[in-house]
Amino acid sequence: MRTIKIRRELLEYLLQLARSAYPNEFAGFLREKDGIFEEVLIAPNQYPGRNSVFFNHWMLPLDESIKGTVHSHPSPAFWPSEADLRFFSKFGGVHLIIPWPFTEDDVRAYTSSGEEVLIEIID
Repeated sequence: MRTIKIRRELLEYLLQLARSAYPNEFAGFLREKDGIFEEVLIAPNQYPGRNSVFFNHWMLPLDESIKGTVHSHPSPAFWPSEADLRFFSKFGGVHLIIPWPFTEDDVRAYTSSGEEVLIEIID
């Protein structure tokens, strides 16, 4: 199984974003440097809801360091929905889902086709 690497500081920040957005979803784009996810770009002009988040993807900058996405699930749903898979297919890379109750152990990563990926946390 494939493994991705993410900085602990970024993961902790993403968990805080998920908690802050609750009971709605939030979405962002993950920037990678030297094979490690290190930053998040919050999706512009978000319209969050309890089951989805809408944003204007045409407002994203052209940024080759963006290699994945992240979004929260305000329910304990670990798996990507059909809508998630459609979203994943448009952005490629790796996709993190942070389900309620938003702890480190709850975070899951998936490929664009929905296959689970292991997460290695880098201090």
